[in-house]
Amino acid sequence: MSISAFMEKHYRHFNAREMVEAAKTYKSMVEGGGKMFMSIAGAMSTAELGISLAEMIRQDKVHAISCTAANFEEDFFNLVAHDEYELCPNYRDLSPEDEFQLREGGFNRVTDTCIPETVIRHFEHNLLEYWKEADEKGEQHFPTDYFFRLIKDGKLQEHYQIPPENSWVLAAYEKGIPVFTPGWEDSTLGNIFAARVYDGTLSTHNVIHPGTRMMQDLVKWYLEHEKKGIGFYQIGGGIAGDFAICAVPLILQDLELRESSLWSYFCQISDSTTSFGSYSGAVPNEKITWYKLSKESPKFMINSDASIVAPLMFAYILGR
Repeated sequence: MSISAFMEKHYRHFNAREMVEAAKTYKSMVEGGGKMFMSIAGAMSTAELGISLAEMIRQDKVHAISCTAANFEEDFFNLVAHDEYELCPNYRDLSPEDEFQLREGGFNRVTDTCIPETVIRHFEHNLLEYWKEADEKGEQHFPTDYFFRLIKDGKLQEHYQIPPENSWVLAAYEKGIPVFTPGWEDSTLGNIFAARVYDGTLSTHNVIHPGTRMMQDLVKWYLEHEKKGIGFYQIGGGIAGDFAICAVPLILQDLELRESSLWSYFCQISDSTTSFGSYSGAVPNEKITWYKLSKESPKFMINSDASIVAPLMFAYILGR
C-alpha cells in the first residue's frame, strides 16, 4: 500500500483527517499552477527535514521559503558535519551536570541532537573571508547570499557527510528559489557577525542587507507570482511565519494595491495552544481581520509534531 493510500484509509478523523485534507488541497493548488510559500520555524533542519523537503523543492512543490536563520545554517551544519553529531535519546533525563559535560565536550544540544562547535567555527572562518571582502568593497548582500557563495565556490563539496540530495538548502540553491531569513541576528552566525563588528574585525554592519530590504524583495516576489494564487504553508510559529505572511497586508494596506490577492491557502502545523495571546497558536480565522486570508481561503490547523506530519504530507503531495 502506498503512503497516500494508507493515509486515506486510516487518517479519517481529528488531526489526521485535517492533515490529509490539507495535503489534498495543497497538491491540487500547485498542480493547478498556483505557487506555495513555506515558512519553517523550530529546529526542523536539525530534525533532518531536508530528507523530504529537498524533493518537494526539486519537484516544484515549494516556490519560496522563509525560515529562521538557525534552520538555514543548521541544514548547512548537518550537510558537512552529520557524522560528528552526538545523539542523546535520553535527553529528557539529562541532569545539569550532563548538560555541562556536553558543553565542555564542545556540543550545543538541540533536543536529542548535539551540534559540534567545530562546524560552527568552520563556517565562521569561511564566511568571515566574504564579509571582509564585502566590507572592503563597500558591498551589501543578504545573509543567504554569503552562504550560497560557499556552494558556488566549491568550498563545501569535499566535506559532505550526507547525500547532497538530502539537503534542502542545496535543493533551494540549485532550483534558484528565494530563501528569506528574517531576524538573522538571532542565529549562531548572526551572533558571530555582530561580534566581529563589535571587536573591529569588520568596520560596519552594512555588508548585510537590513530586514526591510528583505521584506521589499518578498513583496516583489509575491507580486510577480500571484496570478494563479499563492498558498502559505507554515511549520511552527515565530518570525519565519510572522514576517512572511505580513507581505500581503503590506501590499493591500500600505502600498494600497487593492487589486492584489490575499494568500490563497493556509496550513499550519503547530503544537502551540490557542490561549493567552499566543500568535503561534492563533486559529487561521484570526488572520482574516489582518488582510492575510479571505473568508473563502482554505484553512487548516494541524495540532501535532511537525517532524511527523510534514514528511507524511510531503509524501502525499509527491504522490508517494
